[in-house]
Amino acid sequence: MLEDGQEMNMLTVIDEEGQEIECEILFTFDSPEYKKNYVVYTPIGDEYVDEEGYPELHVSAYTTDEDGEGGGLEPIEDEAEWEMIEEVVAAFIEEQESDDEPVS
Repeated sequence: MLEDGQEMNMLTVIDEEGQEIECEILFTFDSPEYKKNYVVYTPIGDEYVDEEGYPELHVSAYTTDEDGEGGGLEPIEDEAEWEMIEEVVAAFIEEQESDDEPVS
């Protein structure tokens, strides 16, 4: 959750039906092994939360233009690459959950 005064990093994606979906960027990371940058994001809205209260998570490789601005999202199609991404996302989730635990 963001504190007052913090800016939310946003991204807009277009779904298969051509509709724009606003998403919050959770984090980005790079992989020297795959020589790619990745963005982990979640669509904003109750329809993107499961019965247990967990938001949908999406991951895409991303490119930037020459100025390091803008760019595009690319799908991940390699199974080994997905395994690496799942490990990074699992570590992120574990860290978030441990940050939420009360201090005794």
